[in-house]
Amino acid sequence: MSILLKNATYIDWETLQFSSTHILIEEGLDGKLTFLDDSSQVKADTILDVKGQFVTKSFAVGHHHAYSALSRGMPAPAKSPTNFYEVLQYIWWNLDKSLDKNMVEASALATAVASAKAGSTFVIDHHASPNYIEGSLEIMAKAFDKVGVSHLLCYEITDRDGLEKAQQGLDETEKYLQNNQALVGLHASFTVGDDTLKKSVDLMEKYDSGIHIHVAEDRYDQEHSKQHYHKRVVKRLNDFGVLDSDKTILGHCLHLDANEKELIRNSKAYIVQNTESNLNNNVGYFNAEGLGNRLILGTDGMHSDMLRSAQAAFFVGQGFDTITYPSSYERFRNVHRYLAKNTFKGDGANNLVVLDYDSPTAMNEANFLGHFIFGLRAAHVKHVISNGEFIVKNQMLQKVNEAEIQAFTKEQAKRLWESL
Repeated sequence: MSILLKNATYIDWETLQFSSTHILIEEGLDGKLTFLDDSSQVKADTILDVKGQFVTKSFAVGHHHAYSALSRGMPAPAKSPTNFYEVLQYIWWNLDKSLDKNMVEASALATAVASAKAGSTFVIDHHASPNYIEGSLEIMAKAFDKVGVSHLLCYEITDRDGLEKAQQGLDETEKYLQNNQALVGLHASFTVGDDTLKKSVDLMEKYDSGIHIHVAEDRYDQEHSKQHYHKRVVKRLNDFGVLDSDKTILGHCLHLDANEKELIRNSKAYIVQNTESNLNNNVGYFNAEGLGNRLILGTDGMHSDMLRSAQAAFFVGQGFDTITYPSSYERFRNVHRYLAKNTFKGDGANNLVVLDYDSPTAMNEANFLGHFIFGLRAAHVKHVISNGEFIVKNQMLQKVNEAEIQAFTKEQAKRLWESL
């Protein structure tokens, strides 16, 4: 199967060069793109005229929590949290313990749908369902595949529910790694003891994977590490070898000292920034100074809109960060470099988004970044092509019935809320 996009204005995602062209798209993992001056003699299974619209590489989510997808509008916790630990205890750890098979599936479907409609064809997710661990990653993978969104999943291994649950998380991770691209997920230093941390790093090394973990999201993480391990969080992780993998993703990284920043900067690990989640949890502000350039953006389960995440990072960063127009775009796109560097499949050249951007002013190479920050919205996403196949066309899902999925997610959300 092939797709021909006629009369496209193509934006090269790396150089930001604009070109008027016709694009022939090959289906499949790492399918090729062919740029044509004349398409009159070209045959394709689907031909679409995109005159006046902009075509560029689709987006990717660097850190998501699909398990929170059914939380929107849920009942307030029995006790109002007064700090970050209580936010986890009374809200998120209460929610994830309530998830069962159908809720996990509904959460993944809802996340895949929202990601696709916002222009993302790849999601890196960090999952937790302590009372439904075995088989949870396969259920999520099938849900993402059903919608047509590629993925890099992990299960959140933690000691917070006991060592037996931690071992179940390790077992689920290894079983999934045997047949799938994946990461080894850990919650955070303050809920992972040395034995579980060592087992996780051993698993990382055995399957040539990386660790995906929250790091210094709140000061509590540092206080706990110093009290129990007599060292700061990043030093502890580095001593165990967590930072030795190009595939490792460190989430948040808000409360670091200069030595920790140097350790990360000189390591192979990537950092994922989650601005809106940090605001929501009132834990602080991200500052890239001293961290190097391996920075990517995520949503942390707040939503699935990467344009929104990039714009939030820029605006909030004006008072707290070293962020600029170019660096905000670099962080937005670095996830593709992370995926390519580590040869993860599903983010090839034939992943594209078509933007029907109705700006009252011209958009071109010289001013694209201004439009990226101040103009582009998920509402401008008209078509999305994943691995050379339409998954969104005219803002409508192509591989699944959205009404049926919404009915299913609402049913599961109702069950979840009743259990909270």
